[in-house]
Amino acid sequence: MIENTSLENQIILVTGAASGIGRQIAIDLSSRGAHVAACDKNVEALHELSTQHPMNVYEVDFLDEKSIIDLVARVESNQGPLSAAINCVGILGKNGDKIEFLDIHDFDNVYAINLRGAVILTKAVIAGMAQRGYGRILHIASISGKEGNPLLVAYSATKAGLIGMVKSVGKEYATSGVTINAMAPALIESPMSASFSEEQMRSLKSKIPMERLGKGQEVADLAAWIVSPACSFTTGFTFDLSGGRATY
Repeated sequence: MIENTSLENQIILVTGAASGIGRQIAIDLSSRGAHVAACDKNVEALHELSTQHPMNVYEVDFLDEKSIIDLVARVESNQGPLSAAINCVGILGKNGDKIEFLDIHDFDNVYAINLRGAVILTKAVIAGMAQRGYGRILHIASISGKEGNPLLVAYSATKAGLIGMVKSVGKEYATSGVTINAMAPALIESPMSASFSEEQMRSLKSKIPMERLGKGQEVADLAAWIVSPACSFTTGFTFDLSGGRATY
């Protein structure tokens, strides 16, 4: 008997799989028997990853609508209909300044990747899932999108928008068999967290009651359950992974 949490033989798209959280999730899903379609703009890193773990790799540019749409078409043509999609693409952009010094061109770039790209991906995968009567979509947001972090205006605003999109689409497709959810991690050990200044790191870490950063495997474990058949009565929701920082 196959357990309801099993991902065996499921075809799962993972964006942002070349590094950080996306890489850890792709590795974890592969170890659980899923057929992973790992995508990123950094194809060299993806090929290196695929030599160590069984998965197919695809190039995608989240600034290009056609690239995202073509990605979904290529994956489903090569591997079959998607069971789930996990979007881990996200950039910080410039940070460390108050909004009066905000670079609007940089803000536009963060928006285009973090929010616009996520909307395009959702649009591209959800129609087929709904027609088949089953699907799981998960977007990696951030605690910044729920609470807002100072000196991270572009990142916080776009992650908040991502959460709002998930809430809206979750209601639109609530009876379709497709769930769409977000995850809001606090600070996780990753290349992104390593880019923060010492002052920012101290400030962000001080907000976590567990007094430590989250681990990539902790993100992967939660993601695996959210995109499993077991997570069938939750949609439009944002799962916290914050070491006690968020309690609502």
